[in-house]
Amino acid sequence: MPSIDLPAGPIDYTDTGGDGPVLVFGHGLLMNETQWRAVIPLLTGFRCIAPTWPLGAHRRPMKPDADLSQAGVANVIADFLEALDLDEVTLVLNDWGGGQFIVSEERDHRLGRLVLASCEAFDNFPPKPARPASALCRVPGGAWLLMQVTRTALFRHGRLAYGGLAKKAIPDDVMDDWFAPALRNAAIRRDLAKFATGAPSKAVLRAWHDEVVRFDRPVLLLWAVEDTMMPIGHARRMVGEFPNARLVEVADSWTLLPEDQPERVAAELADFVRTT
Repeated sequence: MPSIDLPAGPIDYTDTGGDGPVLVFGHGLLMNETQWRAVIPLLTGFRCIAPTWPLGAHRRPMKPDADLSQAGVANVIADFLEALDLDEVTLVLNDWGGGQFIVSEERDHRLGRLVLASCEAFDNFPPKPARPASALCRVPGGAWLLMQVTRTALFRHGRLAYGGLAKKAIPDDVMDDWFAPALRNAAIRRDLAKFATGAPSKAVLRAWHDEVVRFDRPVLLLWAVEDTMMPIGHARRMVGEFPNARLVEVADSWTLLPEDQPERVAAELADFVRTT
């Protein structure tokens, strides 16, 4: 897997290559690029780049002084686009929504389009089901304890934890890969705790949102109607706030659209890029 060194630290990524339109993908907390494993092979004719962002499943730790707050990781995305000299990028976010703050950080000049797919929005950082994990990471040793819990079937398959992210069960071998780095490496647990506790106040989040919705290039809101973690009402509000947005509502899915509806996700992404 290729890797690039950024000011905050190393970022591993997959890259299908080619000269087609560029899509760069985001993933959720304690996940990695394999969140898109069923979607990317369907996007023929596109250059698909799937980094592993420092959200707790990254395989090598970031620098000890790295800013891994929500805004900090948005700046990591911007640094990544700069380092690879990517332009007219379609940034695709699912579950974690903090990548959109590349706009409020005023570093969105390399974006041609933005896709928000059932992800955090407004002041829903972190969503209610994730708040106990965030609170635990504020306690000394809390990130270590959280990672021990990831070994359990209740965490992996219970509706109040990862079992509530997708209607189709996420395979255990996929979650093994997601959770392994923070289970074995204290420095990655340090990074996880930084990120998990790195959301600002609700007032700041609302101010950032007001900046984000000024993004004037095409926006696709691709949302699971049945998602309770990332409410469909958020998408229905945002479509009227962005100057140039469309909303596509997806049935029979929860938050992780790439798990539940990979064919639909790939088709909607391809149509969005080709028609805008």
